[in-house]
Formats: sequence, C-alpha cells, structure tokens
Amino acid sequence: MTERELNERLRQAVENAAPDDLEAILSRCGNGKGTVIEMKKTSSASSGRKRRYMGLVAACLALVLVAGGGGLFYQQAYAVASVISLDVNPSIELTVNKSEKVLSCTGLNEEGRTVLADMGGGSDLKGAKLDVAVNAIVGALVRSGYLDDLDSAILISVEDSDADRGARLQQELVASVDGVLQGASNQTAVLSQSVTANKALDDQAKQNNISTGKAYLVERVLAVNGSLSFDALAGLSVEELRDLLTTGAPAMPIGKDAALQAALAYAGLGEGDYSWAEVDPELDEATPYYEVELIVNGQETDYGVHAYTGEVIQGANVSAMNPGPALPQGSTPAVTQADAEAIAMAHAGVQDVPAVTKQDYDDGALRWDVEFRADGYEYEYEIDAATGAILSSQKEAEPVPVTPNVPAAQQPAQSGGSTASSSSGDIGADAAKTAALAHAGVDASQASRMKCEQDYDDGRLEYEIEFAAGGYEYEYTIDAGSGAVLDHERDRDD
Repeated sequence: MTERELNERLRQAVENAAPDDLEAILSRCGNGKGTVIEMKKTSSASSGRKRRYMGLVAACLALVLVAGGGGLFYQQAYAVASVISLDVNPSIELTVNKSEKVLSCTGLNEEGRTVLADMGGGSDLKGAKLDVAVNAIVGALVRSGYLDDLDSAILISVEDSDADRGARLQQELVASVDGVLQGASNQTAVLSQSVTANKALDDQAKQNNISTGKAYLVERVLAVNGSLSFDALAGLSVEELRDLLTTGAPAMPIGKDAALQAALAYAGLGEGDYSWAEVDPELDEATPYYEVELIVNGQETDYGVHAYTGEVIQGANVSAMNPGPALPQGSTPAVTQADAEAIAMAHAGVQDVPAVTKQDYDDGALRWDVEFRADGYEYEYEIDAATGAILSSQKEAEPVPVTPNVPAAQQPAQSGGSTASSSSGDIGADAAKTAALAHAGVDASQASRMKCEQDYDDGRLEYEIEFAAGGYEYEYTIDAGSGAVLDHERDRDD
C-alpha cells in the first residue's frame, strides 16, 4: 500500500466516524411537549471551540484505530516470513509472507534470470501462492533442459525463523516438485535442506551470485576437503556438488565449460561448428568424467573428458571406453610409482606408510595397484598410470588376531579404535545411523526407508544400515565400537 493510498483510507475513516449531517438530524426532531428548562446562554465562540475540540478528539481516535489496523495489515501482507531458494545451476530465490504469498522472485545468476524471462523476470509470480510459483519455475527448468538428465539434481532450501513452519514448507515443496517432475517423466533427484540466517555466508553467496541455500551446500563440501575454493565450488551445479560429497571431494573438478572446450579442441571444432551441445557430470563413477554430447552436421558424437585432468578419454561410446589413454607395455608411465602412492595416501588421509605397489595392465591400459595399512585399516587403490586418476579404492578394518584357548575378554583389542565384541563398547543404533549419513553427505531429513540391524563379523559387533536419499540407495557397515565406516555402497534407487 502506497503512502497516498494509506492517507486516503485514513481520511475516509475519519469522515465516516463524524459525518457532517446536521440538517438531516434536525429534520428528524419534532416539537416535543413537556417542561421547559431554561438554559444559560454561552458565548458562540466558546461553543465553537468546544465542538472543534470534541471533533478533533474523535478524529484522533479514529486515526489511531485506522492507522493501527492499517499497520497490522501492512505487516501481515508485506513482511517476509520465509525465504525459499531453488538451485540447479540456475539460482532462484523467492520471499513469501505468512500467508505463503510470493512477495518477490529473483534470478540470482544469469542462468536464473534467463529461466524467469518468460515470467516477467519473476514479477509475474508476485502475489501467487508459493506452491504455484515453485511449480511454474520447475516447469521452466525442465523446458530449458536443466533437469532432463537421469543424474540431474535440484536443491530446495528453506529459511524460516519458525522451525515448525519451515519444516512443513520443506516437506510440502519437495512433494510438490516431485509431482511436477514425475508428470514430466523425469528422474531428477530432489534434495532439500533447512538453513538459518548467517550473515557471513549470505555475503559470500551474494558475492558469487548464488543462493544462501547453495552456499550451505558448498560449505558441506569444504567440510570434507578444506583445500578447495569456495568461489570455484560456487560455480558448479548442484549435481556436481552432490557427487563431490558422495565421493569425498578428492579434488576440484574442471567444470562443465572446461569439459566442453576440451572436447571441442579434441574434435578440432570451433564454437560455430556444432548445432547442439550438452555436458553431464559423472563424478561418482569409478573413473570420474564429464560426458559431452555434440551434434555436428546432424550427427551426434559423445566424448568423455576426465573430471580432474581434462584429458579426453575417447570419442563415441563413453561407457565402453578405457578409463585413460592406453600405454603400450614397456613404456614409461606419466605417473610414477611414488606419485601413485602419494595420490592413494592423500585420498586415504594417511602419510608416509610402507606400501606394496605393482604395475598392472587392464584392457591395454597401465595401472598402479597400491596396498598399505594404517590406523587399523587395510587400503587398496587402483591408480591410472597415465592420468593419476583413482580408478577404484577399498578400505577394510584389519581382522583381530584371535589366540586359541584364551578367554574372549582377554583377546587383543581391535585396532582402529574398536575392540572385539566381548570387550568393546557400543555406540548405539542412532550414532551408527548418524555416522553413515554424515559419510554419505545426506541430511537425516532427506533419508527414507532407513533400516538398521546389528551383526557380528569375525567376533566384531557391527551395524548394517540401509537408506535411500536423492535418487540413490545406500548400504553401510559401521563398527559398533568406534563408529568407523567399514564398508559402504551406493546404487541408483529403482
């Protein structure tokens, strides 16, 4: 409501409170019969002042009442109660009032503004119900091609000082977006989170043209690998950030734009030589890569670009290609034995321990097989000798040596912080679930179909945990004594 509109409403309220209708009132007064009482005459000036004073009091009271009601109405209608952000790579932010009506809709980066272009830059959504506005935005994201890949992901973030209302909005929006995507026959993973006001993080988000919700996701990746850059991570899509959380964020990926340029250079093409291009990150594969699809002269060609080195693996069928350029037997590898051991140990968080390393060939490609022990665990790594990429990794707790004819309570303690079942503690099912969720980078509110069972393996008490989140099924084995992750697996949720 503008100031002029507010003033006009106040004027009308005052007039209604004290209408100027003297003639109508007098016309309704007849000649009464009864005793005549003589009244003392007062001066006209005094009487006029009194009438003006009483009129002023009435007007002031009416003004206070109307202004108070108008202020309350304004507060309810225009005060921001919740901030909702939608992130894919486009970042879009909505503010809503307590009635869940949209107050503003803003594209925070260039891609977000492009998605909102057909909706008046977001102004067409003002006054709409929140779920209607969100559905319209998701529909635009689908039409723009941001959510047409099987591994696509969209992040819904809710900031609200009322925790109960925020949790309800988060649940309702996830269900609403799921409905839109299923109607579009889409397999996009819908991620959600609740965020709290944080000025430092808000400032970083603004500097990088992303939402505070996406900034929270970036912070979660940095918690896994603090050597990475906030600014560089902010430029990645939600799908890439999710995969980094899943894989332990081993390094900074080159990004979609660099992958496209690498594929074009490999194919000897310029910017105007193709009619269509799409880049899909596959950072959670054994060989992390970007799949680049190009249409040139009406024909589609696929390229695989290594996610961390930028090496073009090969054209054509990416799924059938070798993970790296093949090195003929007897040739000198680009990655030395010492390099391979350093890469494996850095990924494991281990420094300078003895390792058993040997060369191996698989489909004509040279690999380094690295094995070592540290802190009660056995590690096995397969490193690409051409690129240094980690092709596979495995971590298992060392078995506890059991001495015959010795009581269980006197058996040696399990290395790595855990003990044998008869002498170990038990962190409990809740703590085991928390450990699994933290390793997977999944918030408890996002997990569904959670199962937790106790089991014994080589005399060690373990928790077998299963859950689903973000389009994937997770299976974890957690040491009941230490909470260590002994084994884990992630598969597409069918």
